[in-house]
Amino acid sequence: MRRLGKNAGRYLGETIEIERVQAEAHRLAFANGWECDTFLTEPAMTLRGYRRAKPGATRNFYFSTGIHGDEPSGPLAVLQLLEANEWPEANLWLVPCLNPTGFKLNSRFNADGIDLNRDYRHFRSREVQTHLEWLKTLPRLDTCIVLHEDWEANGFYIYEVNPHNLPSLAEPIIVSMRDHFPIEDADLVDNWPHKGGIIRPHFKPEDRPEWAESLWLIVNKAQRSYTFEAPSDFPLDFRVKAHLHAVRHAFKLLREL
Repeated sequence: MRRLGKNAGRYLGETIEIERVQAEAHRLAFANGWECDTFLTEPAMTLRGYRRAKPGATRNFYFSTGIHGDEPSGPLAVLQLLEANEWPEANLWLVPCLNPTGFKLNSRFNADGIDLNRDYRHFRSREVQTHLEWLKTLPRLDTCIVLHEDWEANGFYIYEVNPHNLPSLAEPIIVSMRDHFPIEDADLVDNWPHKGGIIRPHFKPEDRPEWAESLWLIVNKAQRSYTFEAPSDFPLDFRVKAHLHAVRHAFKLLREL
């Protein structure tokens, strides 16, 4: 499958009704035994985190998406995961959408013009402030998976941050996808060296002027994080399927660890 050629300087593809998606995620979560923490309620938006404990489980996994309002495939993939009730045998935490006002604008930024995924060091936005208050209540996390899209990409790719050199999920996920989805082939992606669908950024967190959600998690909560990037100049349903394939293969690998 080839790029649609719709994106020009930004994402110009299909959009979603985020309030409907959030409402359906809420319904499905309750139907499948998740508990809900509403960590922000304002006239323009409601933000919720969900948790589901597994009796006897010793591992803790976190999932989030919807931090950029021009990346609709992540929230839709989460809906399908909730409907299928497909999750690892672990204690789970989930945030299906972090930027409702951005989705209403089909914008990477929130309604105040803030890129939430660069706000986890200085905390200017109410979304990130309240999300962090909730995150701080979580225990140490084994693995975090965050779903994103890249409007410039030619294929799927993964950011892996694994400072403790735990068994990597990245290579086997990419191998499992090659026969079904295009994999990014550029040598440089977002100014990071890239090879075979994988970016492993090397930096000191204190040297980064802005922090993404995944960086805050690595510094404060998580042993490793994976950011899945679907190429957004492809049909929306195709991108959802790519995320679902990657997440389900990650679940398979996590069960085997």
